[in-house]
Amino acid sequence: MSNQPLTVAGRVKFKKFDPAYSAGLDKAETKAATEGFRHRIDELQQLLYANSSHALLLVFQGMDASGKDGSVRSVLRHVNPAGVQVANFKVPSSEESAHDYLWRVHREVPRYGNIGVFNRSHYEAVLVERILGLVGRKEWKRRYAQIVAWERMLTENRVLLLKFYLHVSREEQAERFRERLADPAKYWKFSRADLTTRQRWADYVDAYEDMLSATSMPEARWHVVPADRNWYRDYVVARTVVEALEGLRLKWPKAKEDLSKIRIK
Repeated sequence: MSNQPLTVAGRVKFKKFDPAYSAGLDKAETKAATEGFRHRIDELQQLLYANSSHALLLVFQGMDASGKDGSVRSVLRHVNPAGVQVANFKVPSSEESAHDYLWRVHREVPRYGNIGVFNRSHYEAVLVERILGLVGRKEWKRRYAQIVAWERMLTENRVLLLKFYLHVSREEQAERFRERLADPAKYWKFSRADLTTRQRWADYVDAYEDMLSATSMPEARWHVVPADRNWYRDYVVARTVVEALEGLRLKWPKAKEDLSKIRIK
């Protein structure tokens, strides 16, 4: 098994990566470090908004119960909601179906100064649509290059793009489904469709491996995050967000006028 969370730069095979990997870190210490990253993300988001020269887009993909909602909620816990835009792409509406498959996605790209979150994303067009046979092999393979070109256009226009695949094991997914069925407060999270998807686990593994391999590029790498342990998953995502935002090296904007002589009476 790999000793590091994977930043994709080549062919992906999930069997080489342990979804329960946690780098030998202490759970309590790691959770404390994650809390520090959360506060730092809040500070950096304010700096991002003050400049409004860049946007940050976080893309989350993963099997059912891999923790996409939980990761978003954890990592952005202290961020001002006014600076966050969240989109979740379900079955296209009639209006959306009347356009190309990226049309509805581009509309949800965050404005400069904001953090955007795609909880599931345009990648469903090469995952679910592929597996359900809604598009043929020639079409979904062509979409890889289209998505890469579109994402490159975003990054060239100052959208910082971080893509996370939350890598959960089949065994851990089953345990999380059982927890949902045992807790009335979690019934709303469960759907029989989840079991239908689970039955096609191998098909989804193939589709994800192909997608990650084909669409990771230097400007927008995929991060494969071990997700069996929520505390480690959140640590990896939060740390990655902090490192990316700090990499922008933003400074507080200077005043547009001389403020030295202003007196508040």
